[in-house]
Amino acid sequence: MGEAGSGVRQAVPAELSSFIGRERELTTLASLLATERLVTLTGPAGIGKTRLAVRTVRTLGDSEGLDVVWADLAALPERCWEGLAAELAERLAGRAALLVLDGCEQLGEAGAGLAAELLRLPGLRILATSQRRLRIAGEAVLAVPPLSVPTAPSVQPLAPAPPVPPGHGQPEPARRFPVADVAGYAAVRLFEERARGADPFFELTDRNAAAVAALCRALDGIPGALELAAGRSHQYAPAQALRRLGSDPLGFLAGGAGRSTRGDAERSLRLASPAERLLWERLSVFAGSFDRAAVAEVCGFGALTPDTAVEALLRLAPGLLADAGQGRYRLPLSVRAYAARRLAHGPAGDGATTARRHRERSRVVAERAARLWRAGAQREARALALRELPELRAAMNPLAAGGPGAALEIAVSLWFLWTACGMAAEGRRHVERALAVHPAPRPARALWLAAWLVAAFGESDGADPLLVEAWTAAVYEGEDTCLAYLAHLRGTIALWEGRYEAAAEEYREGLELLPVDPGFGPGRHALRAAHTLAVARTDPAAVPVEEDPRDGRPGGSQGGSPDGSQGGSPEDSQGGSPEAAQRGPRDSPAPGDLWARSWLSYAHALVQRHAGRPARARGELLSALRTQFALDDTLGQAFSVELLAELEADQGRYAEAARLLGAVSRTRPRAAPAPRVQHTVRTRLTPQAFRAAYTSGARTPLRELLPELPG
Repeated sequence: MGEAGSGVRQAVPAELSSFIGRERELTTLASLLATERLVTLTGPAGIGKTRLAVRTVRTLGDSEGLDVVWADLAALPERCWEGLAAELAERLAGRAALLVLDGCEQLGEAGAGLAAELLRLPGLRILATSQRRLRIAGEAVLAVPPLSVPTAPSVQPLAPAPPVPPGHGQPEPARRFPVADVAGYAAVRLFEERARGADPFFELTDRNAAAVAALCRALDGIPGALELAAGRSHQYAPAQALRRLGSDPLGFLAGGAGRSTRGDAERSLRLASPAERLLWERLSVFAGSFDRAAVAEVCGFGALTPDTAVEALLRLAPGLLADAGQGRYRLPLSVRAYAARRLAHGPAGDGATTARRHRERSRVVAERAARLWRAGAQREARALALRELPELRAAMNPLAAGGPGAALEIAVSLWFLWTACGMAAEGRRHVERALAVHPAPRPARALWLAAWLVAAFGESDGADPLLVEAWTAAVYEGEDTCLAYLAHLRGTIALWEGRYEAAAEEYREGLELLPVDPGFGPGRHALRAAHTLAVARTDPAAVPVEEDPRDGRPGGSQGGSPDGSQGGSPEDSQGGSPEAAQRGPRDSPAPGDLWARSWLSYAHALVQRHAGRPARARGELLSALRTQFALDDTLGQAFSVELLAELEADQGRYAEAARLLGAVSRTRPRAAPAPRVQHTVRTRLTPQAFRAAYTSGARTPLRELLPELPG
């Protein structure tokens, strides 16, 4: 139908591959077409607008016998634009047809005029696909979303391979990720099927499921990009593809099957205004999602004021940006690399300025999160840091223009994310990478943080020289706060090694050195809680706790554990300590310092267990665990659960104690000695029973083992 090359044809395009997902969109679109005369599918290039339109009209054609005319505007030569309306009007006159205008954005503003003119024909309905809505009267818009992708795993694996209990050989070196956890997501299903088309031997397994899920997330669930990546499965395994995608997105996706994402972006940009093109390029500095305020702050300079940058953002959002929810947007990775290349080589030469403004904003965000933590808004601090983590990671690149000093400043501001929120491994990578290229002398704060993170992995030989260098730098810089935190760190190492009296002395020194307003780091309440914990190990009678009204005994009195033995370590039976004389009533952190309070609850649980009050000890530990789960404090979780295991063993529930030990076996610090209760449990159970219970705990989510905790 129509002259050669006009793009107008009677037949709906054939479906050359299977259709994955979109059940909800199919139903919604069919309902809209039944009631509206003009329906527009919107979304960025590659999102699947055309494919959804094809499947919908084919389904309706089979069931209702629709008269369908398909106009492929993307393939329409520009010389045919002027006569297109007349040609279509002549062909459709007197027909109750459904006209599909595929790729209306190719006509620019003329696309809206074409649809408006054709709607004058009685009985005609139009289904349009466009990167932007047509904005004419009577238009119903259906934004096509990305395919569903697996959520990113928490700091710890969702389902780690269960560790082999101590004394039963070595754990399996390869960590598996269950296929069942990701196979139901539409993006994974699409990748799997298209990958099998490129490599008939491809199979989604426990070994590659995590990499496939990460690929789907990296490509934002955009079908066009997923198909390009899957088309290279005959060349790269998923893990290799993920690395290639991260190092050279443009090159990797250009080598796949189908049209290139660069071509999609170029076609889209032809329709954008100069301000929109400039903003699109500047947005490439954002590694993750962003909101209007971030765009105004980073991109609003020079030819774009903050206000015009936001206005351009709102015009770009429907077509070139992915919707990240809650008023946030994302530039898909599949086109971000191309935008970054244009920014770097653009005639305006403002790439360096945009990058500098992005680094400065990241520094401010990191400091804001640190202030929130110090003010007691610790959940909010963690949420802010995690939301902005892609930007913070980019800003912590020591080889960028800001250099290692700027990278370390951000890393130190985020100390709580690395040490209190279960991300020690990542924090260590950032700090060590920046310190490696920092000229001498290296900053005391960064050395303190590096020593803490190295110690958390049980590498005392690596932590010792860092502690010495950090102390020297702190003295040279006059950093009393850092000297206090170094004493706190030495106390923590001593605590993990079971040297409780030395730990108490170091913590006491840290409290004496710490200024009234530290300005950074854990703060006085955390140091006070750590000191209380060390005293609870050496002299539980010196730690005031609440009296149990059921037995009338004061909280600090000594008593035996339920099995008749003295609870705690041998040091627990020693007499009063000098620190006790300096303590008043129960030493509590500020109500908002949840993290410090969780460690104080742990210390009080030690005292309550030693006094023979297991119910109160369990209550203190559950209180601590609620905070530790909220902050993802895996270290705190490990210690609290191990003490719960001691309570279970005190009551003779050895299998339950073994399950609890297994549940936290991967999160406890390597520097810490093996839990004392582990020996007790192993001697009370047969080797087979211990292994079965321990492995069962490692396979079971911790919340299932502790039903008292909120879900």
